[in-house]
Amino acid sequence: MLYLLAQFFEFEGLANLVRYQSFRAGACLLTALTIGMIIGPRFIGYLRVSQGKGQPIRADGPQTHLAKRGTPTMGGLLIMTSLLISMLLWMDLTSFMVWACIAVTVGFGLIGFLDDYDKVTKRSHKGLSGKVRLFFEFLIAGLAAWLVVDDTTLYLPFMTFGIPLGPIYYVFAAFVIVGAGNAVNLTDGLDGLAIMPVIIASGTFAIIAYLVGRTDFAEYLGIPYVEGAGELAILCAAIIGAGLAFLWFNAPPAAVFMGDTGSLALGGALGVIAVAAHHEVVLAIVGGLFVLEAVSVIVQVFWFKRTGRRIFRMAPIHHHYEQKGWAESTVVIRFWIVAIVLAVIGLATLKLR
Repeated sequence: MLYLLAQFFEFEGLANLVRYQSFRAGACLLTALTIGMIIGPRFIGYLRVSQGKGQPIRADGPQTHLAKRGTPTMGGLLIMTSLLISMLLWMDLTSFMVWACIAVTVGFGLIGFLDDYDKVTKRSHKGLSGKVRLFFEFLIAGLAAWLVVDDTTLYLPFMTFGIPLGPIYYVFAAFVIVGAGNAVNLTDGLDGLAIMPVIIASGTFAIIAYLVGRTDFAEYLGIPYVEGAGELAILCAAIIGAGLAFLWFNAPPAAVFMGDTGSLALGGALGVIAVAAHHEVVLAIVGGLFVLEAVSVIVQVFWFKRTGRRIFRMAPIHHHYEQKGWAESTVVIRFWIVAIVLAVIGLATLKLR
């Protein structure tokens, strides 16, 4: 909005600044961080009072988690508030790509909110039906893919050519968005575990989006040029700012949980950014930790239904390491290290062609 106002009223000094995406990205990050830090304490206090007993804790989960009873959930609303305000202030609102990203972030966040609300009101960890959730997630993701995708070629890392998928690409793109949302959701099981890898992945894709949106850099690196993709770097910066503010309150011992409200929204946002920037496969590398968490659940369920035995002591895999005796903080920090290494590998794909 500030971007449009500066252009409309011809404020020369401000207009010169806001035309630089790097400036708006930094301003967006600081705006989201400031808003989150300011409203966080009162917001968490309201959640604590309104929810009473907080998020239900799984009885079959790690016994150390029972001490977390009473911690409020839906902290994703804090992330969403600071994220959306900063996006509306600093992003170019004339871009279909921007509105597609907002639609996925808000839409997935709303699905997560309804799921969290169902858990809190019914005092159960089950939430909404999986089929209902997936139906609406694919509906939103499919619409977003239709809005942001012009080129239906799948570009692969380390390669100088792409694979034309035609209409199948839209289905693939929807799966990427939905898969990213649910993978982050499965990762959100320990204090600080999900939000820091999201911040790391967002920082990585801020760089990728900026490079993809520049013809000179795209040509030099041999990556696809996507007009307007540079605006996505500002969205990534907003996620970083909102995520850092949330981490302040989610650091162990957490004062608030993200809940599905935040994890679905952030995962969906990363998914649609990757689709818009044509770096879907790179997202699987950069977000490899999320992929590992999701695969551990799929493998565990598949194997148990067919053999009656478990591969992991508990799924998702972060609980497996807790059951092996790792302290929660140990699991979280080591998984952060994995996320950083994967992000570096993901960035390396830009040059290794």
